[in-house]
Amino acid sequence: MKIIWLGHASFRIEVENAVLLVDPWLEGNPSFPTEKRAEAIAGATHILLTHGHGDHTSEVDAIAKDTGAPVVGIPELCAIFSAHETVEFNKGGTVDLNGAKVSMVQATHSSSLGSAYAGTEAGYMIKGDGHMTYVSGDTDIMADMDWMGDFYNPDIGILCAGGHYTMGMEGAAYAAKRYFNFKTVIPCHYGTFPLLAQSAQPLVDALPEVDVRTPQVMEAVNL
Repeated sequence: MKIIWLGHASFRIEVENAVLLVDPWLEGNPSFPTEKRAEAIAGATHILLTHGHGDHTSEVDAIAKDTGAPVVGIPELCAIFSAHETVEFNKGGTVDLNGAKVSMVQATHSSSLGSAYAGTEAGYMIKGDGHMTYVSGDTDIMADMDWMGDFYNPDIGILCAGGHYTMGMEGAAYAAKRYFNFKTVIPCHYGTFPLLAQSAQPLVDALPEVDVRTPQVMEAVNL
């Protein structure tokens, strides 16, 4: 499988026969080179959303129109994008996206799109190509990570770690050590704005036995 960071909390994940765009925020994302937009969305099969905030969803309409990829997520959020094809499900559910088995799990944050209610925040477990990948979405540390780590046993963690709006580097490291047995961790939701952590080095230092990857934007991590 191939994981490509698009800056902030946006990812392109190529797994099984799926190309998943997770929370794709490209235009207006200070971390994303706008000239790479066509490359970032090429061949997308699904748009996977964790919650409704603008730094995760503001470009969904445009990307769905350009790619024809259905919007996947919690029903209330999908309803906002009902002009496009959608795949609705909820926490505890699993959908098959071109061979990738995607399960929705809990997160603790907030979720709205402007003044519109956008359901509740979520994370995902993505099974495919011999891996289980946990996409935390925007979250703090939570006790639910205990059963999630035990039940799904993900070996890859894509963890928000910027602080202020989500858990920070120290919190992400604590969660990784206490609740999970990751072989690989990729931090996100950092470096975008001055309010957020600017370096992932504290996470790297706190997880010496884990392969913590800090790729450049548009640099592929092959696993």
